[in-house]
Amino acid sequence: MSKIMTMRGFLTTCIGVTCATVLAFPLPTLSATAAPARPSEAGVPGSTHSLPLAPLSRARVLGTAPEQGLYRPGGEHFSLVGIVWDDPHAEVHGQVRVRTRSARTGSWSGWQDVETHNADQGADPASAPRDARRLRGATAPLWVGESAGVDVRVHSDGTGTRNSGTGRPRPPLPSGLRLQLVDPGKEAPHGSTPDDPSRTAPRTDATSAASAADTDIARFGALDIPELGKRATERELVRLKGPVTEPYIGPRPRIVTRRGWGADESLREPGFAYTKKIKAVFVHHTASGDTYTCAQAPSVIRSIYRYHVESMGWRDIGYNFLVDKCGTLYEGRAGGAAKAVLGAHTPGFNGDTMGIAVIGTYGATKPPRAAVTAVARLAAWKLGLYDADPRGSTYLTSGGGNLYPRGKKVRLNVISGHRDGFATECPGKSLYARLGTARSGAARYQGR
Repeated sequence: MSKIMTMRGFLTTCIGVTCATVLAFPLPTLSATAAPARPSEAGVPGSTHSLPLAPLSRARVLGTAPEQGLYRPGGEHFSLVGIVWDDPHAEVHGQVRVRTRSARTGSWSGWQDVETHNADQGADPASAPRDARRLRGATAPLWVGESAGVDVRVHSDGTGTRNSGTGRPRPPLPSGLRLQLVDPGKEAPHGSTPDDPSRTAPRTDATSAASAADTDIARFGALDIPELGKRATERELVRLKGPVTEPYIGPRPRIVTRRGWGADESLREPGFAYTKKIKAVFVHHTASGDTYTCAQAPSVIRSIYRYHVESMGWRDIGYNFLVDKCGTLYEGRAGGAAKAVLGAHTPGFNGDTMGIAVIGTYGATKPPRAAVTAVARLAAWKLGLYDADPRGSTYLTSGGGNLYPRGKKVRLNVISGHRDGFATECPGKSLYARLGTARSGAARYQGR
């Protein structure tokens, strides 16, 4: 792993002439002018600032692999960071590290790694924005808490890749690298209802449409879809789907609506996209870190939403649902929690499926029991609406990806991990190991 040494980075490894050379050519203070923050709906907090990265002189002097970065000790307030670039098909082969300065204490954090391989979460052509020129490559987002300064380094390992169109080698780092600083707006006070809707969700056509999409199971403008008992859920199933011989469905869990977590509906593309049914669930983690509190979860979701839409160019947040570490469930992509909304979560398998993301990074960290239980409860209810057995398997036709070619019929578990449909580490080793528990729990909730 490359050890980065700067006059401000404090990642020090001095070996002979190399150390002396670095000290002889100290890095200049880097600065950049942020692109104007995109305006939100009136009364809705939050913004995204985009800052271009610059080549670092040390890399040129030492003849090492290309490196770009940015040092900005003050300016914008933000809570989530990520790196984007021009070509959505390119990748960063190397390392992205960031440290941030706390807006509350003024102290700098330690260096953190940002997950560079984020192309494994994305849209199939059918679920891409109408203007595909908006799409960008990106790292995973990283939640850093309330911050007011940033120091970022993007270091190439020198391998690069070949352009699929021309066959020519790509540069070691993608072109157009930009740092994204996302401010989600004011957090809800601990223990309160997330985001007072009178303050954060003015009644616009887009806001009304998002709320109306859930009126088959909740009142218009509700902050949450209330929990139901099993009998009431079975009666609702008949109302929604017609007579059912054996209603295998789990009790409907409480779900915080988009209005409940404070979605700025002006950001997303208008209208909704649907698939035919829900045959399977793909479980993900957001790879955004584990430092958030449960009271901050609405802010994390607003940040990821902005990052997916404003920074990456997607039509809406990619996941159909999200779960925080305390087990609270949140409606993700707009279109109706009980409906078969087409998400952008597992390339090749977005059709006839839904994506549930547990907020956090669960490679080495064990997922909280409450989060796994929430995944099981949500899957038991949503799969029950479409007569799917959580313990079973189903056939899905690949839309194309790095694991299965387009048109390939693939047998997958009804509750699968992201890595089952795409070559990726997601949902992390520890969360993936708990999917058996989620399957058995969901089946139990359905009464099987």
